[in-house]
Amino acid sequence: MLSIVWIILLSSSLCNCLDNGLAKTPPMGWLSWERFRCNTDCVNDPDNCISEQLFQTMTDIVVADGYASVGYEYINIDDCWLEKHRSHEGKLVADRKRFPNGIKALSDYIHSRGLKFGIYEDYGNYTCAGYPGIIGYEEKDALQFAEWNVDYVKLDGCYALPYDMDLGYSTFGRLLNGTGKSMVYSCSWPVYQIYAGIQPNYSAIQTHCNLWRNYDDIQDSWASVENIIDYYGNNQDLIAPNAGPGHWNDPDMLIIGNFGLSYEQAKTQFAIWSILAAPLLMSVDLRTIRPQFKHILQNRKIIAVDQDPLGIQGRRIYKHKGIEIWSRPIGPLYQNFYSYAIAFVNRRTDGTPSDISVTLKELGLINYSGYRVEDLYENVDYGVLYPNTKIKVKVNPSGVVMLKGEVQFPADL
Repeated sequence: MLSIVWIILLSSSLCNCLDNGLAKTPPMGWLSWERFRCNTDCVNDPDNCISEQLFQTMTDIVVADGYASVGYEYINIDDCWLEKHRSHEGKLVADRKRFPNGIKALSDYIHSRGLKFGIYEDYGNYTCAGYPGIIGYEEKDALQFAEWNVDYVKLDGCYALPYDMDLGYSTFGRLLNGTGKSMVYSCSWPVYQIYAGIQPNYSAIQTHCNLWRNYDDIQDSWASVENIIDYYGNNQDLIAPNAGPGHWNDPDMLIIGNFGLSYEQAKTQFAIWSILAAPLLMSVDLRTIRPQFKHILQNRKIIAVDQDPLGIQGRRIYKHKGIEIWSRPIGPLYQNFYSYAIAFVNRRTDGTPSDISVTLKELGLINYSGYRVEDLYENVDYGVLYPNTKIKVKVNPSGVVMLKGEVQFPADL
């Protein structure tokens, strides 16, 4: 009887934390940090400083230029939106010059365009840029976010003790849920513990957070993207099993359309992020993005892979001499046979495309009724192929070829 009571209590506790009904597929949206950082100089750089004008402008473009129609729905503030001190009542206050109408007005503006609003804070005495953190004000801040109608909270981990994060992050998640306003909860809990030499408790993390960071901040370079890809490949046995509907690993923002990636490299980032079932959070100036990069970000077929409702994170299944193959099981299914998204990645830099030849069976596609194979970037339909069929792809240096193999049912069904 005591065991039964314990199970019931444990189940109730888990539901209280996990079941906010959000992020059943990886969140998609726009985030300011990587592109606009902590630019607070609205006198000399009014178009690019962290201000309500910037977020209103990006909101309008996300809607007008087709990003919202393919799934991007969150407009997320990152660090540097605050005044340096709280109000006399202990409340958070947005910078009065850069956000003259306040956060609630900005939230209302974003919601009026049919999008959702995300905000940034830190589980510490200060944010990473030195603005007020939530320590000592957890309940007050959770209620304030609810009053502002916030839909998404990113909680960083600067100026905090990693050993305190198991309790601190879980407590703040419960406080958010307790407001009655459902908010996606993005945690930095594991990455700070990893830096401190602590093995994160991923069972607890996925219980309390909708998504979480495991590794370094992304920078505007191909080297940074490669480092993240390597981390997720080298540690996939630990990381991948923790992902699923409502709880996702977050390899950080998409830098597609900025300064550091070529066209081929941008395609590779988007493909691998979709294989990883990663949040798709653009951090780019949408006012000046070139058409070819916009087309990558709005590729509906690759977005569909990322948003696959099964929520299984993909894995690197082959790595040799600069050639990698990544695979993700997706729907539809036939009996025990999945469909698959496959990314062939060329990490070589020798200046010429590389040919990769492999049978479907070697990729794990073993349904004898076959798979309809399609190139998701080139929009080429190769028809129905079978496990013993050998496919050959030509992959550009630092580039990718991404295929989808949709499982076929037997003809007599």
